[in-house]
Amino acid sequence: MPSDSRRITLVTRGPQSPERDWNDTPDSPNRIIFLKAFTVLRYALGLGISEMEQDVERVILDQSTTPAEFLELLASLPGEFTGDVILIRPGNSGFLSALGRGGDRVLYALAARDIEFYLETHALVGSETYAEERLTA
Repeated sequence: MPSDSRRITLVTRGPQSPERDWNDTPDSPNRIIFLKAFTVLRYALGLGISEMEQDVERVILDQSTTPAEFLELLASLPGEFTGDVILIRPGNSGFLSALGRGGDRVLYALAARDIEFYLETHALVGSETYAEERLTA
């Protein structure tokens, strides 16, 4: 089995998560791995980064956790993890935690259009996903 050298995006989805056109095809620029539960995500972050030496670029929590659990996750991230962590809330607004200039994490509030921009810019979803939502809104 050939090795997949693409950077990894870990995604957890909640029962109320909208259907998104995730770009998880073999020729996409990202390797998207869907995890069934938030607890599995914590385990994957700890094990995947330190022991398995996997290149996790970002974590997306798509209506799969509470804001308090999101903050607990940020506080317990392994030091080796330098990727983004995104919380998408109902209504598609959310928060982005990213590394700042000095190496400390910063937290940004995102409107629904910001989430849309982030997902499309990183080729995580097809642009048609949000075009349809805008037409029906």
